[in-house]
Amino acid sequence: MIKNLYTQRLHLRKMTVADSSSLFDIWSDPDVTRFMNIDRFTNEDQAKEIITYLDALSKDNQAIRFSIIELTSNRIIGSCGYNSLDFQNAKAEIGYDIAKAHWGNGYAPEAILSLVEYAFNSLNLHRIEAKVEPENLNSIKVLEKLNFTFEGTLRQCEKVKETFIDLSVYSRLKTD
Repeated sequence: MIKNLYTQRLHLRKMTVADSSSLFDIWSDPDVTRFMNIDRFTNEDQAKEIITYLDALSKDNQAIRFSIIELTSNRIIGSCGYNSLDFQNAKAEIGYDIAKAHWGNGYAPEAILSLVEYAFNSLNLHRIEAKVEPENLNSIKVLEKLNFTFEGTLRQCEKVKETFIDLSVYSRLKTD
């Protein structure tokens, strides 16, 4: 399937276990994981486990996750990808995270736009979805900047960190 995607400032490369140290640094930050469906990591083995799990999903074309590498520094600054791929219905759900030190630099919209364009132009998908906690205003701004449409709120639809949470659904269609 997908090997590499490039933007003006970023290289999106399929995540590997070799990325675990860099990703652990990101996923151990409580500010980064605040709105993720994981608790902040406390050891690198947790990063290795999730990467191995995601790799298994990618082998079945169910999902694919990328490490986001800043081209000038050649450092991993986050991750993004298709959390689920549904080729029968020509849709995918996306997710993303950026290291706190790189917030506010436009990296998230740049990375997500490359995922959206690849999904529409190469994977022949019709719909991209994102589910976001209503309090995650920064993520909502990213989606709105990329012309995603707010569709509604799924009330208490997931249990995260022992609490049922609402998720707002945003989408973008190939025809948008």
